[in-house]
Amino acid sequence: MTPFTYFRADDTAGALRTGAGADARYLGGGTNLVDLMREGIERPRTLVDVTAVSTEIGDDANGGLVIGAGVTNTALASDRRVRTRYPLVARAILAGASAQIRNMATVGGNLLQRTRCTYFYDEAAACNKRVPGSGCDAREGFNRIHAILGASSACVATHPSDLCIALAALDAEVTVVGPDGERRIAFADLHLLPGETPERETSVRQGELIVAVHLPAPPVGRSAYRKVRDRASYAFALVSVAAVLDVGEDRVVRDVRLALGGVAHKPWRATRAEAMLRGRPADEAAFASAAAAELADAVPLRDNGFKIELARRTIAAVLHELAGEAA
Repeated sequence: MTPFTYFRADDTAGALRTGAGADARYLGGGTNLVDLMREGIERPRTLVDVTAVSTEIGDDANGGLVIGAGVTNTALASDRRVRTRYPLVARAILAGASAQIRNMATVGGNLLQRTRCTYFYDEAAACNKRVPGSGCDAREGFNRIHAILGASSACVATHPSDLCIALAALDAEVTVVGPDGERRIAFADLHLLPGETPERETSVRQGELIVAVHLPAPPVGRSAYRKVRDRASYAFALVSVAAVLDVGEDRVVRDVRLALGGVAHKPWRATRAEAMLRGRPADEAAFASAAAAELADAVPLRDNGFKIELARRTIAAVLHELAGEAA
């Protein structure tokens, strides 16, 4: 174990004072970071415990919610406002992990969790994310769970969070504070595609602390979160779909939100499919063609080509279910 210094912050200012160093990490529930430290993948010299910072959920003036980064996943999923106004969020959290992990994991930590790629966790393997410039053994290795969209020659890992897929579909925003002050990041810009720098996973800068997630007023329509995985519980998604669908009395799609998990290095907002569906009849043909268009640029690896058809079918099935409910 690499020696480290531990601080417990009581407020944002205290966290920033001790967390600005290059070798410092903010610690939420620790359900990912502690595992990485045990494996020797992360070696922070300073840990700043922020579990006592930003722990409230509040209404905002525009009909949305402000969720503190220190709120646990259990508290978020069980909040009455979330269950009634944003059921998509609650369903994604409940699909994500065991009750014990949800009790510990925080919203801010969930947003920043790192990939569960086997090669990233294996110090004997080449991984550009862990050691930039070392290569990517996953490309020619066992890559059944890896990315089919937005990957690069440097990295084919996928984003692991379920909550983030729901937040991407809902157009959430994230507030961070750091040495240069406060800024707000659109959720679509929070996570990065790998490109040639897969070690940079988010647009959060060194020393910055996520303090809140902002949900806008709930979108009109019905929502669903469907996660396809190898076993019924406590497994990462092969493909997941977060969807909100608004269908008019004329059975025409008025609005749609779609985000995909398990297919890319970041939560994948299916903007191509959304654009094709708006103003179209809410029928199986439209759903199937939109799903196919979204997956048209997918690039399979040796072991994960099945994800393309799985994603197509899951998108179409979720939209069909929501259109039926809206009838």
